[in-house]
Amino acid sequence: MLTAYQNATAALLQNPPAPNPLYATANLTTYINTARGQLCGEAECVVYMGALALTPGVQTYSFSAITFSASSAVTGLQGPLNIRTAWRNVASGLAWMRPRPFPWFSLYELNQAVPIPGPPVIWAQYGQGATGTIFVSPVPDAAYTLVLDTVCYPIPLVDDTTVEAIPYMWTDAIPFFAAFYALLGAQTVARDADADKMFQRYQQFVQRARSASTPSVLSGIYDQQPSIVRQGQLGQQGGGAPPQ
Repeated sequence: MLTAYQNATAALLQNPPAPNPLYATANLTTYINTARGQLCGEAECVVYMGALALTPGVQTYSFSAITFSASSAVTGLQGPLNIRTAWRNVASGLAWMRPRPFPWFSLYELNQAVPIPGPPVIWAQYGQGATGTIFVSPVPDAAYTLVLDTVCYPIPLVDDTTVEAIPYMWTDAIPFFAAFYALLGAQTVARDADADKMFQRYQQFVQRARSASTPSVLSGIYDQQPSIVRQGQLGQQGGGAPPQ
């Protein structure tokens, strides 16, 4: 997959081949991997169910403690960026845990001189990005396992044997973002304008991938889709005419 990305990015840049390329292959690889990480954060297109083992008396856990059913070499995952949903294993099933914003959590769950242990039923994310943390409440009174719906970012592509975790059609957007990075390094007015055009194309392909990946019957299921009630919120009538 890396070679395909490199070829597509070089074509967008009209990069001449060896021995006198304008952009070195190593630099293109760096731009491609940066683009992949940025795409995963923006589009939330790499999701995976992880597991988090809770320890009695411990209320805070790093994202690095979240494990997946297969190793990162198999799945292509490097780690989570954020958590969307959490469940607690109960007998042979799952119990949904209520998410809370951390300011609310800190006031109503952490503001206790003597916490009362129990099965966790509430969670909040505190840390940001790859070094994030998750708080649970009540303080675990026993060993529990949480099942987490996580948004992840991928391992860097080293060669064509590296697993690509990003699904199609999102992969079509990556060369445009990589070309955007490359053109920014030219430091000329013309190239800067070309970089902006590449970024616009990237955004178009991201939106196309989101539209193609979103079921028509559940068009509001993902945050990246425009709200289905936005037209009414803006006071617009059919045809876009201003209200009378």
